[in-house]
Amino acid sequence: MSRFAEGILHLHGWVALLVVFAVPALESSAFLGFVFPGEVVVLLGGVLAYQHKVSLPAAMAAAVAGAIIGDTVGFEVGKRWGRGLLHGTIGRVVKHEHLDRAERYLAERGGKAVFFGRFTAALRVLIPGLAGMSGMAYPTFALYNVAGGTLWATGFVVLGYIAGNGYKRFEHVAKQASLLLLLAAVVVAVVVVAAHKVIANRARVEAFARRQLARPAVARRRERYRRQLDFLTRRLRPGGALGLELTVALVAMILAGWAFGTVVADVVGQGKLVGIDQPVLEFFVRHRTRGLTNVVQVLSELGAAALIVPLVVIIGGTFRWRLGTWRPFVVLAGAYAGSAVLYGSVKVLVARPRPPAALAVAHYGGFSFPSGHATQATAFWGALALVVSTATSSWSRRVMAWTVAIIIAGLVGVTRCYLGAHWGSDVVGGWAAGALWLFVIAVISQATSRAGRPTEAPTPGSAHPVRRRE
Repeated sequence: MSRFAEGILHLHGWVALLVVFAVPALESSAFLGFVFPGEVVVLLGGVLAYQHKVSLPAAMAAAVAGAIIGDTVGFEVGKRWGRGLLHGTIGRVVKHEHLDRAERYLAERGGKAVFFGRFTAALRVLIPGLAGMSGMAYPTFALYNVAGGTLWATGFVVLGYIAGNGYKRFEHVAKQASLLLLLAAVVVAVVVVAAHKVIANRARVEAFARRQLARPAVARRRERYRRQLDFLTRRLRPGGALGLELTVALVAMILAGWAFGTVVADVVGQGKLVGIDQPVLEFFVRHRTRGLTNVVQVLSELGAAALIVPLVVIIGGTFRWRLGTWRPFVVLAGAYAGSAVLYGSVKVLVARPRPPAALAVAHYGGFSFPSGHATQATAFWGALALVVSTATSSWSRRVMAWTVAIIIAGLVGVTRCYLGAHWGSDVVGGWAAGALWLFVIAVISQATSRAGRPTEAPTPGSAHPVRRRE
């Protein structure tokens, strides 16, 4: 594989672009991905662009076209011949009803599998064919295929371009990330199947739980601590005015406050966290490249007021127009404004100088601790995830919203260290400060949104029935 990669790097012009197109195209249609993952060649396409052997737009276009066309061919192969091939191989050891169930699932809700499967080598090879076998509508497949293929191919070409001649580090990371994503997919699948089994056998599970609770020793302790157990049950009951959501927000707020206080004390007292600031800064300085710096400067703006303020107005206005409520606007505006006041006040109190100007990419004025970008990104994007979670009942959308918020906040913090605008401990303090204010907003939002709603009925055997609000 190493010799093959070196051979690709000796190509140039239309021959190089043909290879960048062909390998992703053959990956799913001819199952080449099991032998040579397509992301390696796409990454090398970016390296060729860095070496000026091909243009960057041409490398992107070739990789995107190969990814989309290859999966389309794989879809058609699965649609026409997939069932016969599958039953002749894996179908001999797996029950046919299980295969049929997997095909039905992919046909009904497989669009996301097509999109996310693009980012793991094994699934990228198999998913298009399985989608065709399952009878998934081609427009649905095409939509997710184009979206996933474009993002995947463009991302790896850009990574190769940024890495330049040091692409082997990125190649190793890409392979490890692909394996981790596959492992995560397997773990999620196991959890979903286990949850489905529990739900399908709910009566038996509840009967088992009642038998355990009816044991004499357990029953005596339940009776002895009934009031405490009732209180805990009400705090952990989803949907109640003072139930699970508010309890989680309160606990998170307390933990974030403790973390922020700990970081402030460490910075003021020059503790262990401050001791890693210089090595972290020097690491980023050593690994700066012109292309990567341009990308990092763009990503850093995800935590800037110049972007966040318009987003507050646009998103808040959209919710007001679509749903007739100002609550999302108030939540987002409160998250931004409060985080700005919080970090601005702490900056003045701590008055910590920024890193040396000679090690920074640009001139950054003002005090350093905490990072304003990290604070604002954590508070705002977390508040947006909170708004999305409140507006939808879909767990997948909630998880996606919070995942995106965490990734953005993390990226913004890392960019500030890379640019030399902040010390590492400034960024950690910014994350903690942003999380503290975010969960303050979450507590206020949960308390005000549920204060006027009726609480759930008391649990069986409760000593003190819960009163309902009028």
